[in-house]
Amino acid sequence: MKLDITALGTFYDMAREGAGLAAGRLTRMTDVETRVGITKLNFMRGSEIRTEFEDGVPKVGIRVELSGGLDGHSLILFERDAALRVVSALVEEASADEFDDMSRSAATEVGQIMNAGFIDGWADVLGTAIDVSTPEFIEGETAEPFLGDLEEAPQGDDLALLFQSQIEAVDTEIGFKHYLFPERESMAAILDKHTDPDSKGIEYDKLAGFDEMAQQGAREVASNITTLTGIDTSVKIRRLKFASLAAIPQEIDDEMLVGVAHELDGTPSGYLLFLFDEASAREVVEATIPNPPDDEFGELGKSAIKELGNIMASGFIDGWANVLDTTIDHSPPEYIHDYGAAVIDPVIIQLGENQDFAFVFDTVIKAEDREFDCSIYAIPDEADLERALNNLDIEKIEDAQTKADFPIDEVENA
Repeated sequence: MKLDITALGTFYDMAREGAGLAAGRLTRMTDVETRVGITKLNFMRGSEIRTEFEDGVPKVGIRVELSGGLDGHSLILFERDAALRVVSALVEEASADEFDDMSRSAATEVGQIMNAGFIDGWADVLGTAIDVSTPEFIEGETAEPFLGDLEEAPQGDDLALLFQSQIEAVDTEIGFKHYLFPERESMAAILDKHTDPDSKGIEYDKLAGFDEMAQQGAREVASNITTLTGIDTSVKIRRLKFASLAAIPQEIDDEMLVGVAHELDGTPSGYLLFLFDEASAREVVEATIPNPPDDEFGELGKSAIKELGNIMASGFIDGWANVLDTTIDHSPPEYIHDYGAAVIDPVIIQLGENQDFAFVFDTVIKAEDREFDCSIYAIPDEADLERALNNLDIEKIEDAQTKADFPIDEVENA
């Protein structure tokens, strides 16, 4: 199966259109003003999808099976308390604490109408009819009740394309997520129909291989942080997603961030960012400077963050260059200390001159025993990524060397 940027763009438009219709229908049903949050196409492994569901929060889902123009399953997922609030807005006598027959019926009706909004939007974009089964009400605290019996839900390290949309209520703690699990054969047929005939496309298996390279690089970054700072870290969250450039800043944490940005030059080119919240950045400075200054973000602090950025960038991309048998250079680190999406806006502006969408490798590294986060955003140039993947030898990935190209102790002693 080949992935074409034009076809994936159609899928993205399909997801956005469906989210807009679903939000409008929720507003009409409940008189609660809603807005479409983040819409994205995630390439996720089965273990990671299940981790999203297993956050300890009880959930309620309304699931339908699709056939005809698109085969698979569509799932509307509420946190349980949010679902009860939606039901209370529709049925005054409904229980506020549990799902009795009346509450289940009302929640199922809401979920059915929401699913129908998404599906109608997809059918409009794809120009086809999509048949829908009777909705199924599901409760659970793990992934098993929602995904356990779905053949198209990936298992273990299998990579699958997952459509995710988020709709939020304005000034109200009501919101939900939507998941589309398409069957691979059905998705391949739609991709083929909407592919640009002049495009070589990207082999799906090679994208999975490149995702594995990014995972190896992220593990190397975690190892570099641990070696340099003494803070025991590991990769906790990782995603490969296809998204509109305009949507990427929406996912940046809405807080003051400290980090570095690198421009990549080679195959592929693009951008690489490492971002810490201020508390984590202070820990980096305190751990790497023998007598840390009172102002952790003064010149000495900036220098420490930038040196760590150099090591992390090398560890992250050296494996790519080895597997692709190419050279990928990274620019000197550009120090960042800004609020929320402002840290990534310049990157989006630069990429936006030549493309509307991007594959984004989005990874979070966390400490084992303290509040310490480092977010990695790798955003390759679209055309360069396609060329790189066409040259990718998947068998070389496991043997790729991802060590930094200069010893860490040189930095420690600098």
